Amino acid sequence: MPAPSPSLLSAPRADQWIRFTDDGHFELRTGKVELGQGISAALTQIACEALGVLPSQVRWVAGDTACSPDEGYTAGSQSIEVGGASWRRVGDVLRSHFANAAARRFACPAGELRLRAGVFISPTGVTLSYRALALSDDSAWHGLRVDEESPKLVTVQTEPVVALRDDLWLKFTGAGFIQDLRLPELWHARVLRGPHPHSRPVALDVAALAALAGVERVLVQHQFVALLGREEGALIAAHAQAKLLTQWLIPDLPVELDAEKLLPHMPAISHIAFQEKPSGCDPSSASLTLQRRYSRPYIAHASIGPACALAQPDAQGIMVWSHSQGVFKLRDQIAQALHLGTEQVRVQHAPGAGCYGHNGADDVAFDAAFIAHTWGLTVRVQWSREDEMTVSPMGAASVVDIQAGVDGKGRISCWKTQVWSPTHLNRPGWGNGIQLLGAWAAFEDCAQPSPKDVPLPTGGGLRNAIPAYDVGELAIEHHFLDTSPVRVSALRSLGAHANVFAIESFMDELSEAVGIDPLSFRLNHLSDPRARHVIETVAHQAQWSARGASGSGHGYGLGYARYKNKAGYCALIAHVEVAERVKVRKVWACVDVGAIVHRDGLLNQIEGGILQAISWSLHESVRWNAQGICSQDWGNYPILSFNDVPELDIHLVDAPQHPSLGSGEVATGPCGAALGNAVAHALGIRGRHLPLNTERLLQAIEQAQD
Repeated sequence: MPAPSPSLLSAPRADQWIRFTDDGHFELRTGKVELGQGISAALTQIACEALGVLPSQVRWVAGDTACSPDEGYTAGSQSIEVGGASWRRVGDVLRSHFANAAARRFACPAGELRLRAGVFISPTGVTLSYRALALSDDSAWHGLRVDEESPKLVTVQTEPVVALRDDLWLKFTGAGFIQDLRLPELWHARVLRGPHPHSRPVALDVAALAALAGVERVLVQHQFVALLGREEGALIAAHAQAKLLTQWLIPDLPVELDAEKLLPHMPAISHIAFQEKPSGCDPSSASLTLQRRYSRPYIAHASIGPACALAQPDAQGIMVWSHSQGVFKLRDQIAQALHLGTEQVRVQHAPGAGCYGHNGADDVAFDAAFIAHTWGLTVRVQWSREDEMTVSPMGAASVVDIQAGVDGKGRISCWKTQVWSPTHLNRPGWGNGIQLLGAWAAFEDCAQPSPKDVPLPTGGGLRNAIPAYDVGELAIEHHFLDTSPVRVSALRSLGAHANVFAIESFMDELSEAVGIDPLSFRLNHLSDPRARHVIETVAHQAQWSARGASGSGHGYGLGYARYKNKAGYCALIAHVEVAERVKVRKVWACVDVGAIVHRDGLLNQIEGGILQAISWSLHESVRWNAQGICSQDWGNYPILSFNDVPELDIHLVDAPQHPSLGSGEVATGPCGAALGNAVAHALGIRGRHLPLNTERLLQAIEQAQD
């Protein structure tokens, strides 16, 4: 059995994970939260299988700082790999403990018991439930440890269960999101913000703001300005008028927008982050050397539903409802900013309308908490579309420069990567100081902390920068940018999207230079059998050998990566048609994440990751000018439309002999890479700078003709 996870070390007793309710249900507790991809169903499946209970008997308490175990962030493709493993251990230990207690009552070996719907059945048919045992003296389960290195487990005959998502019905019928939550005596609030996270109000006319129809109160503290009213519709109109009445001081922003021109000329802290020289490799044997540069722009979270939070003062302090990915870190940061004890702040997760990293959820939670705490009111704060697109954190831009040598046998003998990128992580709780937009504005002594990035092997800007292939002598140099023209933090896959796009594009360019098919070229440099399997399988799915010559307007491209070089494996082939723009016709994928826990949830993760990566790679780019961020709405920040959703063909490799691996971000990098390679195959000209929209492809065509 694997060692206990950090979650178990922070909550080492079984009664911190489960409660037997008076009505016969099992109240299960987790720090991992539902973000829309179905993780709740997967965790239910794991817990029910381990405990021998039915999904209908389970009630989850997820992401409640008052009683859930602290499992950090729901992020990094770790909900199954870490959170699921934690609950499997808890369930196994509990089942074994109660099976032994039942066996003592039945005077039979525990291995002869059957377990049905939470009831232990003796060989003679006598029954005892978990609850009955828990209430008896035969099972002193309070204080039972779940963090032991090698617990003694008992196998009991159980029946298979299938867990379905129980969150969808409310979402389909209109009451399943935090935006739908209403509390008694509720005040609505809108925070007044400019067109950049660091813009500040000047010449503020508070009397004019207070006189706007729908505004019943105005809160001004330092540079934090909020409008309050009890009628939401009237307040929305007042908020729009207030923006027009307010002048903003905008920080100086660079004129250059394109990442490949901007980032390498910004001040950087450079160091060699990784070096490797396998025995027997000879870089001097290279007969061909190639160097190419690739880039990704800044990308917005662009959640369909803008961020929202509610806060209510209570006898203990303040209660906050938030769609944060890290409720415990958020609680700590709110308490620190408001000079409260952590026991005075309770944060309860409520589902939001999409979250793939550090978006505005934590910031809007502070907005609500600060207003509620200051005035003693129950407050709901809803961000506008403009807020969502301008002041929430963005995904960081990256420039990736790769140089490699290939010997006369078509083998890569040396490889050097340089990455220019700001940090990819500024979540609350990351580093020192407070990472909350409203706190920076409200308190003069609360400054934005100095940024730092995630080091290898996980990496932030360098995530997946180490190629998966056998490349001989290897060096990775990081040019860390400690400033950025826009606010940046975690966005799905962090640097892996840019790095895999660059590596896989470069592998295609190398294969073309030496005259070897891109599929064969990859396999020639791969020794991992699971990696080879997903590539060979997806090639068979897509009939790679029949893809035809380049330049026809139709193209097929391959992309592969193992996320973080340690999570799930994904190989992907995209078929595109290029005319006035790029149209994705079909995407094939083969994914190996070890033992599959919940097939439908896994498919949701892969399909969602592919569609999001298509949108990023073909459409999305944050833009700014002297007046601030100008990509403030869907007209100026286009995303993938429903009409452009391609056909998807996903093959899942069920490998029960291997541990379950993270899946949430495995498709992002390979999808961007496959699209880049497919477009190059369709045009006969390569676009190296994302997004591959009409403007960028015309630039590539013009450069190819020079």
